[in-house]
Amino acid sequence: LLGNLFLVLSTTISSLAFSLTSPTLLHGFHLSSTAASTALFSSTTPKRPRRPTPSRIRDTQNFQEAYSLSQKFLVDFESNGDATRKRVAIFGGGLSGLACAKYLSDAGHIPILFEARPILGGKVSAWKDPSSSDGDGDYIETGLHIFFGAYPNLHNLFDELQISDRLQWAPHKMTFAMQELPGKFTEFNFPEGVPAPLNMAAAILGNTEMLTWGEKISMVPGLLPMLLEGQSFIDAQDELSVLQFMRKYGMPERINEEIFIAMGKALDFIDPDKLSMTVVLTAMNRFINEADGSQTAFLDGNPPERLCKPIKERV
Repeated sequence: LLGNLFLVLSTTISSLAFSLTSPTLLHGFHLSSTAASTALFSSTTPKRPRRPTPSRIRDTQNFQEAYSLSQKFLVDFESNGDATRKRVAIFGGGLSGLACAKYLSDAGHIPILFEARPILGGKVSAWKDPSSSDGDGDYIETGLHIFFGAYPNLHNLFDELQISDRLQWAPHKMTFAMQELPGKFTEFNFPEGVPAPLNMAAAILGNTEMLTWGEKISMVPGLLPMLLEGQSFIDAQDELSVLQFMRKYGMPERINEEIFIAMGKALDFIDPDKLSMTVVLTAMNRFINEADGSQTAFLDGNPPERLCKPIKERV
């Protein structure tokens, strides 16, 4: 359901795992891209009007903190100039490595990025179908990439690169496939203009197809402390798997089958019996407390061209 969550940008100055097999050196990103750019729309294809970026995303404390931290790099560079300039090696040209290079560059340093493959992006990389005779083949991506409203570092990065208009925002709802009714889907619709956490409550209470009232009520004892105590309660659950947490608070197995299996696979590709409940609660807490946190957007093209290339050009 949730797709690949890009929580890698929670810490922007980090790099992904790296490979030492025939690395390609990107010194200041002076490397020609192997991916050819493609027209996103033909001249005859009418463009649908885009939904604007949800207005409340930039009003959250998390976004403001992300903005302040990124601005600090620029301020430090203006204050220190070349006096503290360093050459910094980054291993891995995924989204974390690229973001790391961008912010190091903003701070006046010289990033040197090593990537084993001839294409940037890591888990958001894509390849053009070589079988097309006219050279205009489709891009093959490494999975479905979803950008949630609750990604303050990522949206701040989009703003700084001036590419926020490349995100196509979907209506604010969550859609689940119903296991007991193959081919049928059910939706949790978030009402517009309603503040958090009331919009999430309205979405859950308004859906009568997925969970019974009894099952919804059974989730309250475990989730209410998350709302009241916040991150301290969430961190304290790190010793419990999702299944252990459910059983501790008396949640029925069907909640695991309908909700937590999907969340576990989406967040970390891990089954609920192996996944820390802290991971799930952290995501849920953001979605509940940020009015537009669970709204989703998609890039209007392939990630290497529409996201990775602007970072490379910025550096």
